[in-house]
Amino acid sequence: MNLGRTGEEAAARFLETLGYNILEQNYRTRHFEIDIIARDGDTLCFVEVKTRSNLKKGLPREAVIPAKQKKIILGASFYLKSNKIANQRVRFDVVEVVYTGDLPEILLIPNAFQGE
Repeated sequence: MNLGRTGEEAAARFLETLGYNILEQNYRTRHFEIDIIARDGDTLCFVEVKTRSNLKKGLPREAVIPAKQKKIILGASFYLKSNKIANQRVRFDVVEVVYTGDLPEILLIPNAFQGE
């Protein structure tokens, strides 16, 4: 089992149950990667998914350090420009996925950090 990929799939399904419309998964360019790009109402959400099998290294959200946030923000900016999207409300969310048993525990942290 690829833990990261499994966590991203679980996160996408979870977001869909909350009414998010998944637009892209594993959006990649040469320099950026965004796990999930989704629409939540009138807001475009760039979602970072962090998956763990235990909490020995801390909560998954703690791995979304400022340097990682900056890369996500730059990737989001690139996505908006390359898709000619302007005047769009944008939000940066984090989804924590923790597998301690068969079923994951999933936590959505909306507006986890701010873009410039």
